[in-house]
Amino acid sequence: MARTAWDSTVGKKTVMAVSGLIMLLYLIAHVYGNLKIFFGASDFNHYAHWLRTIGEPALHYEWALWIIRVVLVVAVVAHATAAYQLSRRDIKARPDKYVHKKPRASYATRTMRWGGIILALFIVWHILDLTTGTVHSGGFQEGHPYQNVVDTFSTWYGNVIYIVAMLALGLHIQHGMWSAFQTLGVGSRTRDRALKTTANSVALLITVGFICLPVGVMTGVVS
Repeated sequence: MARTAWDSTVGKKTVMAVSGLIMLLYLIAHVYGNLKIFFGASDFNHYAHWLRTIGEPALHYEWALWIIRVVLVVAVVAHATAAYQLSRRDIKARPDKYVHKKPRASYATRTMRWGGIILALFIVWHILDLTTGTVHSGGFQEGHPYQNVVDTFSTWYGNVIYIVAMLALGLHIQHGMWSAFQTLGVGSRTRDRALKTTANSVALLITVGFICLPVGVMTGVVS
């Protein structure tokens, strides 16, 4: 039964919708936590430490964080796999390029695949930069996330990579959230305008929220 559902186009789109919403909830929490950097090093570092102690003493140190990471990895892999397979299925169904471009297709729709690739590459860089410190520009300081963030956004390439990725994320959320509404049967003729406004607003707020970090460092508000 599960295999049959996965093999169907509707099943793959449902997997993309559910996994996308899981990642969206994480992003909302993530951007909220990131904005704590504007309250100073103490607040931001305390927040980062709190993430590792969620659930104590019922859970051991970092267990909750690892559970979140595992759920996110599963969601990302499921989302990417379904997207790739749907893309291949679409190419096989339409082997020839369209003679005329669709004038109504939004920029976000046309760049959805490239946006996904950009975000996948960014996730790898982001982890190597601020989690493991492997490609960190300055001297990576374990347990000092505030200083590590400032170090990253004190370089031109760190800002370029981050801002480009966040713009791609905004477009991805805008189209992906709208598509998820349709896939999950939430959309209707009477609700479409409200749902589009919601998708656009959430995408804008998340994008602006994330970009505030490099802008804050570049302008000296965060230092």
